[in-house]
Amino acid sequence: MPTVASLLRHAIAVVSRSDAQIRPTRPRRMLKCRPDTVGMTTQNHIYFDHAGTTPMDERVLEAMLPYFTRLYGNASSVHTVGQEARHALDVARERVAGVLNCRNREVVFTSGGTESDNAAIQGAAYALEQTGKHVIAAASEHHAVLHACEVLEDRGWRITRLPVDDYGLVDPRRVYDAITETTTVVSIMYANNEIGTINPIPEISAAVKQRAQELDRTIVMHTDAVQAAGFLDLDVRRLGVDMMSLSGHKFYGPKGVGVLFIRRGVPYLPLITGGGQERERRSGTENIAGIIGLAAALELAEAHRDEVSEHCRNLRDRIIHEIVSRIPNCVLNGHPTERLPNNVNFSFEGVEGEPILLGLDLQGIAASSGSACSSGSLEPSHVLLALGQTADLARGSLRITLGKQNTDAEVDRLLSVLVSLIDELRQLPTLSGAADD
Repeated sequence: MPTVASLLRHAIAVVSRSDAQIRPTRPRRMLKCRPDTVGMTTQNHIYFDHAGTTPMDERVLEAMLPYFTRLYGNASSVHTVGQEARHALDVARERVAGVLNCRNREVVFTSGGTESDNAAIQGAAYALEQTGKHVIAAASEHHAVLHACEVLEDRGWRITRLPVDDYGLVDPRRVYDAITETTTVVSIMYANNEIGTINPIPEISAAVKQRAQELDRTIVMHTDAVQAAGFLDLDVRRLGVDMMSLSGHKFYGPKGVGVLFIRRGVPYLPLITGGGQERERRSGTENIAGIIGLAAALELAEAHRDEVSEHCRNLRDRIIHEIVSRIPNCVLNGHPTERLPNNVNFSFEGVEGEPILLGLDLQGIAASSGSACSSGSLEPSHVLLALGQTADLARGSLRITLGKQNTDAEVDRLLSVLVSLIDELRQLPTLSGAADD
């Protein structure tokens, strides 16, 4: 049987051919999958990538199923079939509002976190364009936020990308100092998707409101809370935010559905227009089944938040302790305590992220890295660069994100594989070095 090292040598050689051209292939006929083979690979894997997506809770699926077949109506229709869907939509909205502690009308359903982030930042910026064209966001934000800011920047807005400290924290005082007489939107994420650092959103919101009052102007405070659901308090009153983004598939709900909380009275122009659904804030026929699933998943996540957090925290702390103890020359990324209970992120000196993931995957373990592989070279994570890491160290990052179904035995397996894998990889040529040969 080939060793991990030999397989990785082959993988590195393949990935490092950066000048290779991808040849066009003939269209393939659609494959018909046998029902008994679907998902076999996933079932045999140990899954440590819950920040990427989560498996849907069976109770959520059960709640959704009637709305694919029997209760299929369009919520905008006036007949009985449509009004059944409308009633289900209203109930789901109420359930989400209950978790967020907001008015039902302040809940807007979207297609996910990316749309919610874009709609919040651009929608508020366009609505307040006549009062100023300055937006503030942290340098470590998710690309959905950063790229939304870039769109505005291309259209004449000034964007301030706030630095973070060595742990990825945003200082509320820095937010306060960055606000000017033209600032209209501030977007600071609740918990970082890569390193798990939790920002002090209530304090940041208070700083924004204080400065807005001093300048006698409207400034919208938005937070990307996509990674926070199921682990942190989502009470928008306590958080003090004007807008907040969520995504269903991050808390054991369906993909393709999200939430944007918009506080009543906040200036907002919709990005998507058409039939006027969602009180003209997000047009398009509502995804009733997805919305039902999101509401069910969010309630379950909130109800079991403490026990799931404790379970994940225990596994997280064990992983961190063992990696620090058994693997030399590694760096824990993110705050040591103010971090999501399910997040572990390390950088390993002398190793790049892609071979780590390939090696783990060959051993049936799914994890992720902040680095992106493009044309045979690894681009370092913008989050780790914002922390002040060197590009070489940032390329060697590994993110392990735990879920409610992970076990101690799976952690044992992860640690056993990872310790030997890092040692083997450090004896191999780096990905960049192989590309130069």
